[in-house]
Amino acid sequence: MLRLPLFATRLLTALAAAAATSLLATTPAFAAKTTECTALKLCFCVNEDFKPLIAEKVKFFRAVIAEQRAKGKAIGYVSVPLSTLGGGFFDVNAEVSLGAKKRVEARFGEGSVWALNPGSTDSELKVGSAYGTNDDYMHMWTQILEGPSGMGEDFDFVYFVGPSDFAALFGLDGKGDMDKIASYFDKRLETDAALKREVTRGRVSKNSFRNYYALKASVSFSNGAHDEWNIFRLLNERRRADAKFGVANQIGVLFDGKPVSPVESELAVAAGVSGACKL
Repeated sequence: MLRLPLFATRLLTALAAAAATSLLATTPAFAAKTTECTALKLCFCVNEDFKPLIAEKVKFFRAVIAEQRAKGKAIGYVSVPLSTLGGGFFDVNAEVSLGAKKRVEARFGEGSVWALNPGSTDSELKVGSAYGTNDDYMHMWTQILEGPSGMGEDFDFVYFVGPSDFAALFGLDGKGDMDKIASYFDKRLETDAALKREVTRGRVSKNSFRNYYALKASVSFSNGAHDEWNIFRLLNERRRADAKFGVANQIGVLFDGKPVSPVESELAVAAGVSGACKL
């Protein structure tokens, strides 16, 4: 084994210590995370730096909802997978979310319905160059969906996005659907810098994109949507037990364009990202 002279060993030790000190000086400090719970007793591990912005967004969306409500409109919420996970791509999901909002409003009448689209730029959580995590977003959306009194009083219905909503974007008709999605991917990759970046990072590939949007594109494979399903289940449970609301005044629940059965709407699903911070 090679033995270094004592002075050389001390020099290397000093250099290593200096490098470590320099790294610590240039590395930005990470904000502490705390467990934040809502009226429904759902908890999320929230970044302290984002708490003021989350509070602002909750206030903003409640004001927008109140404005639409003052126009006599029924208020809905579009639940959709947004994150780039499992082969899905955020920008495509955001387009599906907007498309679902437009179809819901057109179906019931734009003069009678307004649907909150969580994929809009108004919902973005960004502090400096940092973006919020799924926990930060779900802490925000949970408060908005609960409403000021924790009874979901700001909403009349929720629309959970399903396969037909994604099929509308890709023009699927039940014939060669996977081939059509693969072709869509190739064409989009030619001009979409964000998609190219995700492919380079290894988060999306042609095959994972094709398989996701052909076989899994719905809220069934979304962490956030799982939490949102449980949120509306809990809100309706509260309404059923409250004399001011009762069964007749539950929040309407639709999936893939159709109302769900009472059995479905009253069953919980696995939690998405909700939970206390893990030490």
